[in-house]
Amino acid sequence: MKSRIKNDSDNNVSDMGLINVLSIQKQKKRLPWYYAPSFLILWVALFYAIVFPLYHRLPDSVMIADESRKPGEFVAERAQRLLYKYDRIGPKVVGSVANEVTTVAFIKEEVENIRAAMRTDLYDLELDVQQPSGAYMHWQMVNMYQGVQNVAVKLSSKSSNSSSYVLMNSHFDSKPTSPGSGDDGTMVVVMLEVLRQMSISETVFEHPIVFLFNGAEENPLEASHGFITQHKWAPNCKALINLEVAGSGGRDLLFQSGPNNPWLIKYYNQNAKHPFGTTMAEEIFQSGILPSDSDFRIFRDYGQLPGLDMAQISNGYVYHTIFDNAQVIPLTSLQSSGDNALSLVRGFANAYEINEINNSEDYSKGHAVFFDFLGLFFVYYTETTGIILNCCISVVSMILVGCSLLRMARESNASLGQISTWFSIIVGLHVLGMLLSLGLPLLMAVVYDAGDRSLTYFSNNWLVIGLFVVPAIIGQVLPLTLYYTLKPNEKISHSNHLQMSLHAHCILLALIAIVLTAVSLRTPYLCMMSMLFYAGSVLINLLSTLHDRGYLWVFAVQILQLMPFLYFSYLFYTFLQVFFPMLGRFGHGTNPDLLIGLICALGTFFALGFVAPLINMFRWPKLVLLGLGVVTFIFCMIAVSDVGFPYRAKTNVMRIHFEHVRRIFYEYDGSVSLSDSGYYFDFQDRRLYYPLEDSLNLTGMISTSSYCDKYLMCGIPCFNHRWCKTREKSHWLPREKEITIPGPTSLKLLSKTVLESGKVARFEFEMSGPPHMSLYIQPLDGVSVDDWSFIRNQLDEPETYSAPYQIFFAYGIDNSPLKFHIDLAKSSGDFNAPTFQLGFSASFVSYDYERDAAGLQFIADFPDFAHVMEWPTLYERYIF
Repeated sequence: MKSRIKNDSDNNVSDMGLINVLSIQKQKKRLPWYYAPSFLILWVALFYAIVFPLYHRLPDSVMIADESRKPGEFVAERAQRLLYKYDRIGPKVVGSVANEVTTVAFIKEEVENIRAAMRTDLYDLELDVQQPSGAYMHWQMVNMYQGVQNVAVKLSSKSSNSSSYVLMNSHFDSKPTSPGSGDDGTMVVVMLEVLRQMSISETVFEHPIVFLFNGAEENPLEASHGFITQHKWAPNCKALINLEVAGSGGRDLLFQSGPNNPWLIKYYNQNAKHPFGTTMAEEIFQSGILPSDSDFRIFRDYGQLPGLDMAQISNGYVYHTIFDNAQVIPLTSLQSSGDNALSLVRGFANAYEINEINNSEDYSKGHAVFFDFLGLFFVYYTETTGIILNCCISVVSMILVGCSLLRMARESNASLGQISTWFSIIVGLHVLGMLLSLGLPLLMAVVYDAGDRSLTYFSNNWLVIGLFVVPAIIGQVLPLTLYYTLKPNEKISHSNHLQMSLHAHCILLALIAIVLTAVSLRTPYLCMMSMLFYAGSVLINLLSTLHDRGYLWVFAVQILQLMPFLYFSYLFYTFLQVFFPMLGRFGHGTNPDLLIGLICALGTFFALGFVAPLINMFRWPKLVLLGLGVVTFIFCMIAVSDVGFPYRAKTNVMRIHFEHVRRIFYEYDGSVSLSDSGYYFDFQDRRLYYPLEDSLNLTGMISTSSYCDKYLMCGIPCFNHRWCKTREKSHWLPREKEITIPGPTSLKLLSKTVLESGKVARFEFEMSGPPHMSLYIQPLDGVSVDDWSFIRNQLDEPETYSAPYQIFFAYGIDNSPLKFHIDLAKSSGDFNAPTFQLGFSASFVSYDYERDAAGLQFIADFPDFAHVMEWPTLYERYIF
């Protein structure tokens, strides 16, 4: 009897082992390889079917005829009519008649029209034209302004006595050549329509609203500084809505908030009709890697004013060009921005928290994590909540992964120790895959740049799919594919192996989230979101029988990955839409393809991190990867053809910035050591002047680096801090015919006085000329600047600033000569010998000043794909 029981027992064990082996053999079967392309194309189709249309979705426009049926709504058609009037004024450079007279008159007229139609029984309207003068440090230069203009309008309810104001800001000046209808005429007319709607509303509001139309943002940021530091209403402004444009059209992206005051995001969530924003954009912008700035920084730094910074970001190719006109701005974009601006100002104007700013930490402390989901809804929470979520979901995800590994050990012939070992190997391979997914796109970027083929995607953005996205997928999957192929494991099923690869991605996300959270970043919400949905699918599989039934667990994983995939595709598509056109003005010192490759790699890592490894679910995965390699090869061939030439006339232009420079260098005795003319180029993108060689005679062009040891400021009149930053990498093209300077200039030494100590001499000067002038001050050996009449930041912070010092001076309506002095200290006390070099540049930027015939012909010779921003400049160098 005992022997029979034993035999039965042995038979049962044998049967169970056989069942396990058969189960493993069954689970090792993979799907046919020809389903793999369909699997990958499915995700591409989801992007174009859902993400693409939702990203570009804009609201229907409200027309003037609809106003009676839609009272209180923003009327885009009226704003568009104003935009066409604004556009017809033309470029609005600070100091030009167009900016200081015509545009100011246009805004004042429209405000008076609004006053005539407003509810005078409910509201008071005050109009003030400010003409401030002042100075502040803008990066490495003193940014000095005189008589720039602000048109400020305050609308207040008669029934309210609140002394806390809401400030809404836009700027009406523009870059040379550009009418500025996008940047920032769109927001000027949006604000005018918002002002009109608020002034006729039957529903009053609590806090007065200041509408600031500032006239010197491009100069840069001078008028906003003049307002926040000097205007009578500035001390009462407690919250800001800054409206900007980084393109022409599209939705307005919330890319900055705060500082602190997370309640601002709460009000954005409650009031913005078309939410569009992300914490990641805020952290990128505030890192300083972008070649952009906004008035928001001035209000924040000089007025401690919290607020929201929003900008339209579509079609950045026309930004700051002649093609930034009213015709390219969709009416629906005006409606989208207007809806948001109107609803936000209504919300802020009744916000209780505005009264508590600077009085209660309950409202002001902390930051917020925020993002929208495909424009459908908005999510926000405090930074503290974000830390808790990141850490908790990371821990929970790792626990669920551990439970899954235990389940595998229980259901297979492997021990937990063996499972752990294999999982550790897979984690290591996944880390290698992550490095390859980053490295291969970056390698593509390096190779194309080495072959002078950068920016091939500039006009045909779809090229990045084959150039960067597909290599990222290959890199992510390749190590695991080789491992599964070359070292098959008979003890556990292939489906379990695949689960381990996804678990490895989850563990990696958890570690990244914890590390980035520890360094006080808010962007790890991306990792948290990805882990949240994956942990949910693991939980579903563990609680059901799907976990152990072949590849059935894939269904739960992929269904729950739809949300993260759609979001990450949307997010990184947004960044690509911002950066594609921006790289045309990113400068030539950095390989732009590295940035695009990195964005594509990160987007692939997040969007397809739980998808791409499933290529190994199909037979012959190496064949699938080979097919992806062929796709990359085809795209590479397309990219080196004419399709990959970056520029297109009118739509995707090459930006060319240069000055027609007349140089005169005087020595200490008054003699002239250099007198010549030429074109000073500050090339804006990686391809430098090479695309122009077939159209222009560039014989004799040299790098200005050869002048840097010989002449002050490398012998060139760099315009502002950005030009000066790249002066050693700029280019000079000599011109035989002397450049005609189109206006009078003057730099006079009024007096030289040795002060009482005998070691310091004061040099007094008077300067006059066009609305944009600069001084460059370089003490000679043994000499230092002791004092001057400018702000002292450069002198008081020698660890931050060093000679040569740049003083940028601009004026708006007030063209009075500038008097200034410089005190030089010299240990020998001998001021009858050379003491310092003084450079003086006078830039005739606006078209109030004519270009000479040779200069106009040179401009006309540029190819049609080039957009030229230029002006004549006189550059004089003196030794005193």
